[in-house]
Amino acid sequence: MAKVPTPHIGAQHGEIAQTVIMSGDPLRAQFMAENFLDSPVQFNSVRGMLGYTGTYGGKRVSVMGHGMGIPSIGIYTYELYNFYGVKTIIRVGSCGAYSKDLNIGDLIIAQGACTDSNYGRQFNLAGTFAPIGDFELIRRAVDECERRGIRYKVGNVLSTDVFYAENSTVEGWLKMGVLGAEMEASALYMNAARSGNRALVICTVSDHVITGEGTTSEERRTAFTDMMEVALSLL
Repeated sequence: MAKVPTPHIGAQHGEIAQTVIMSGDPLRAQFMAENFLDSPVQFNSVRGMLGYTGTYGGKRVSVMGHGMGIPSIGIYTYELYNFYGVKTIIRVGSCGAYSKDLNIGDLIIAQGACTDSNYGRQFNLAGTFAPIGDFELIRRAVDECERRGIRYKVGNVLSTDVFYAENSTVEGWLKMGVLGAEMEASALYMNAARSGNRALVICTVSDHVITGEGTTSEERRTAFTDMMEVALSLL
């Protein structure tokens, strides 16, 4: 196993569980640790990207922030998979809905992730790679949503590099059936594929591109507990 700590994670070998639940906001990771984990121990504070390891239902798990955007999640998940022996990463994030069938608070389980990023060019493939989530995790997440009566949709998301877009591309993605936009899933899925590991992205609709509805930063940090509980059920 590679030398640790890494440039971005201050943990030693054995301090991070084989399953890590990640969020863009490190304070959401802290919230999960404090409200869902038994005996959480902080393993990272480098660059304020908080990470904790504890247990849930007797099973060991870590929670950690990954920052905003593909470059950021690309670094953290690469190091977790390739330096710390992590086998499964589940992102619990917020997203903007495109589909009129989605409401604020609904979940999107990302079966696939389109992107406008160049992240995949590093693999020098003779074509376009289609990043997808792990099927077993998708199936179990769907079953858990059904059991809990949580509103959800499974399908494609857009992992975009641009939050404040000069020109809207929503209509084109809508025509292709994309459910909504976030900023990290495709890189996570590519890193999982390249390292031979598993990944899943579960997002809560925090705002709606069509209707203009939205939520506060505090709501995005603490109120989206359905996706957290679904993710933890996958341990």
